[in-house]
Parts: sequence; C-alpha cells; structure tokens
Amino acid sequence: MDAVVTEEKSEAAAVAGSASVTMDEQIRRWAAEARRDGLQLVGEGGLLARMTKLVVESALDGEMDDHLGYAKHDPAGRDGGNSRNGKRAKTVETEAGPVEIEVPRDRDASFEPQLVKKRQRRLNGVENIVLSLSAKGLTTGEISAHLREVYGAEVSKQTISAITDRVMEAMAEWQNRPLDAVYPVLFLDCVNVKIRDGNVANRPIYVAMGVTVEGTRDILGLWAGEHGDGEGAKYWLRVLSELKNRGMNDVCIVVCDGLKGLPDAIGQVWPQALVQGCVVHLLRNSFNYASRKDWPELAKDLKPVYTAPSEQAALDRFAEFSEKWEKRYPAIVRLWTNAWAEFVPFLQFGGCCRIDCCGGGLAGSMWRGQVVSSRAA
Repeated sequence: MDAVVTEEKSEAAAVAGSASVTMDEQIRRWAAEARRDGLQLVGEGGLLARMTKLVVESALDGEMDDHLGYAKHDPAGRDGGNSRNGKRAKTVETEAGPVEIEVPRDRDASFEPQLVKKRQRRLNGVENIVLSLSAKGLTTGEISAHLREVYGAEVSKQTISAITDRVMEAMAEWQNRPLDAVYPVLFLDCVNVKIRDGNVANRPIYVAMGVTVEGTRDILGLWAGEHGDGEGAKYWLRVLSELKNRGMNDVCIVVCDGLKGLPDAIGQVWPQALVQGCVVHLLRNSFNYASRKDWPELAKDLKPVYTAPSEQAALDRFAEFSEKWEKRYPAIVRLWTNAWAEFVPFLQFGGCCRIDCCGGGLAGSMWRGQVVSSRAA
C-alpha cells in the first residue's frame, strides 16, 4: 500500500511540475498502464481512484488560487500577506474506493475548501450509493458489506445509519415546509410502490404536485398510506387538510382521477375549486374495455374530443365517436358520459388550456390569466 501511495504522489507531483503534461495525457497514460499491467478499475490504488485523486487535488489547488487571488509561484503573491503553507494528507471515501488526497493550507488558516470540506470524509457519490441501496431495501450490514467488497471502502453501520437519518430529517423538514397561499392548478395522484417494513409489501404513496402562479411545477408532498389500504377519498381529505394547514388557502383547479368521493373531499377544503378529471386516466380506463388491436384507432378518434376548443365542440366530436363505437364498445361511451361533468371544466377556458397528463402541462396564459381572473370575478 505504501508503495502505491508513494507512486501516486510522485505521479501527481510530476503532473503538477510539468506544464507539458496535461490532465488528459496523464489519464491516458494510466489507462495504458491499466491495459498493460491489469490494473483494477475500482478499489484502493485502482485506476478510478488515481483519476479521482488527480481531479480533486487539481480542483482544490484552483480553490486556493481563487482564495489567495494569485496562482502558485506567481510573483504577485510575494510579500502579499497570506500565502500557501504546504498541504495536509487526508483520506476520503469515494465511489472508486478510498483515496488519499493532499489538501492545500494557507498561513492564516482562512481557506475553507468547498469540494472537500473540513472534516468531510466522504464525497457525495458514496452517500448517493448508500441512499440508493437503502431505498432498494438493503440493511445497513448489507450496504457496508457491498461497499467493502465492490469499492474496498470501510464504511461502518453507524455511518450508514447517520447518512440515512440525516436524509430523513431533511425529508421531514421538506414535507412540512410552508406553501404558497394560492396555486392555480393542483394535481393529485396515487402510486403503489414496494416498501420494506419488516416484509416487502405494496403501499400507496399519495402525491400532490402544484403549479405556481409563475408557471413552475412543485412537488408539495408525498404521503405513505398503510399496507392494504389502497387509494381512498378519506385519506385524501387528510392530505388536503394538511396542505391547507401549511398555508395553501386556495386552489383554482384540482386535477385528479375519478375516485369516488374525492370531489367532495376537495369541496370541503376548497369550496370554490374546480375539479377537473384527468384525461390520461380517462383514456387509460377506456382502453381497458377495448381490444388491443383497436387501441390506435380509438386513440385517434378520441383525440378530437379532448382537444376541442370548446365544450360544444367536444360534445359534437363525442357524438361522432359514439355513433362509430357505441355498438362495439358501449362501456367506453358510458364511461365518458358518466365522467363528462368532471371532464369539461378546462374547456371553458378556451384553446389555451390543455391537460396532457396527471403531471402534465397547462398553458402559462391560463395559469396567470384566465383562471385567476375568473376566480377574482
């Protein structure tokens, strides 16, 4: 190990001391050595570890140049007050394995590196690996063993727990952050994901996404329902009440699927909100009643309905659709007829308003103009 570290130091010194050798050239040299000598890619002393050391140390030297206001060996730094004061060795855990780097120091100890902060022992890549493996259901012991076997990095179970706990604290802070007073559009949906809680099981995750008055999308929160519950209007009422308690006083349009009881729950929290049925859910449910070979033609014939410039035009297009398809698929016509009241609200705002999906786009002119103006009136 000492021989490898000494070799890396001498290589880094050679690169730093020779203007004729660029970083790209040095990396190509190492790649050639790896092919010739069978050097491992990751792990201690591996090719990626050497590259990481070179890039990190170069970046830290650049930070020091910016901090002092002059480059190394620049005459402008002579007798100019603060100056470089050697380097200190530090080992950091990276995706490529443990890497020993040399961090530059200054005489008055005012240098605060940003790439590898003081007392930081892990680059962000390691934390991302830990979080990804934890999200996939691995235990702290399994994650620790994986990092040791694949990357040659010794990361304790306590460190892994500290990483995940810190993220959970940030998530709780994000989940409870204050919201804007008004959102022109609010999208509601529920997805089922596999979550390990003792055993791995499907759990409903309730998702609320708002569109701000500036036209940007913002995930307002994620809520995990209980195992076996499925999606329910009663739980949605709790979610909507929480959003209101966080400062969301009014919503112009709420886009959701056809869950029974959900429009009533929305009306209890925001009485003036328009409830818009999600077109994508409506289309998806329509295809459930049809043969797969008819899907392309059905999609083509339904598009004029939900892209119509007005409610009357949509009604005319739907009449044409019904005349063609009702005999073969009466359930689809009945589905659209029953959902018509929740489908048409967005049509009253003219052709500028289009709902592409449950997380989809509404024209900015609608957000900032027509919807807000009609509510104010």
